[in-house]
Amino acid sequence: MNEWASGQRPFIIGHRGASAEAPENTLAAFLLAQAQGADGIEFDVQLSADGCPVVIHDGNLARTTNGRGQVQDFTVAALQKLDAGHGQPIPTLDEVFESLGPNFLYNVELKTAALRDNGLATAVADRIQAHNLAQQTVVSSFNPLAVRYARRYLPPSAWVAHLSYKRRFQFKHSLIPAQAVHPHYKMVDAAYMAWASKNGWRVNVWTVDDPAEAQRLVGLGVHGIITNKPKFMREALFSDEN
Repeated sequence: MNEWASGQRPFIIGHRGASAEAPENTLAAFLLAQAQGADGIEFDVQLSADGCPVVIHDGNLARTTNGRGQVQDFTVAALQKLDAGHGQPIPTLDEVFESLGPNFLYNVELKTAALRDNGLATAVADRIQAHNLAQQTVVSSFNPLAVRYARRYLPPSAWVAHLSYKRRFQFKHSLIPAQAVHPHYKMVDAAYMAWASKNGWRVNVWTVDDPAEAQRLVGLGVHGIITNKPKFMREALFSDEN
């Protein structure tokens, strides 16, 4: 069984699935990433108006669907009538877990800027446990409070991670315990890796589509490469694998 702590080499994680070749955050993109040999996927989760965790990046529907308005204002039934690209619906978190199964890794990003617990972390933790995927799942967010809430509701075997894109945000890692850090790849150098290692954190970097940059990061010892092109990146880095 694939688990986040079990990697013998850096994991290849499809960013919103194989999003360079299929509509982002759809089952088509996720299944393509899996077929291409990705170890797992990264995707974004928000709550529908009726409290269902649905997979979509933006709070507004306009960029990635044929709908208008805010995700949080629509029921899951209404959201799933929309076209998220090539006829694909917006998937629920349950559908993602059911479609890709237990022998796969899931990086669930909580898309919320809320300062209070809005129910998203609770709902995601509930579905992770219902599908027995705690060891296969890391829950991440740019919002440190969302990470805090996720840690509160998840079992110990599930990981949480802080997302960052600037070094000045590193303070939050010491305030809210996590098992991993997910920095933008340009942040990562030998000093960053030493800092993460000192604190016992795994490092999964985003979003890397350049093989030369990926090779640099692998040389530094990162644990996961989040990429829009999982097949391309896997072949570039690990062409000797069967």
